Amino acid sequence: MNENPDIKEKKKTVERPSIRYSIILYNDDENTFDHVINCLMRICRHEFIQAEQCAWLVHQRGRCTVKSGSMRDLRQMCEALLQKGLTAQIE
Repeated sequence: MNENPDIKEKKKTVERPSIRYSIILYNDDENTFDHVINCLMRICRHEFIQAEQCAWLVHQRGRCTVKSGSMRDLRQMCEALLQKGLTAQIE
């Protein structure tokens, strides 16, 4: 079999799309709006308006997705929210 050395075989690499997870924040009767907003700004790096909107959605709907990403990226954020007394989980 004669192979041309100038022609390189292209190998296909199959990339699995990374699975995206979300931190869901749940409503509770314990935390103030200010506390929730401050936590979202510090821990999830939200801007004030985004944190405020999430707090209102949690209050009105009972839950809100506050951050999406890989499990590795979200695990520490979710743990920090829990340590601040918020009710959150990764889905």
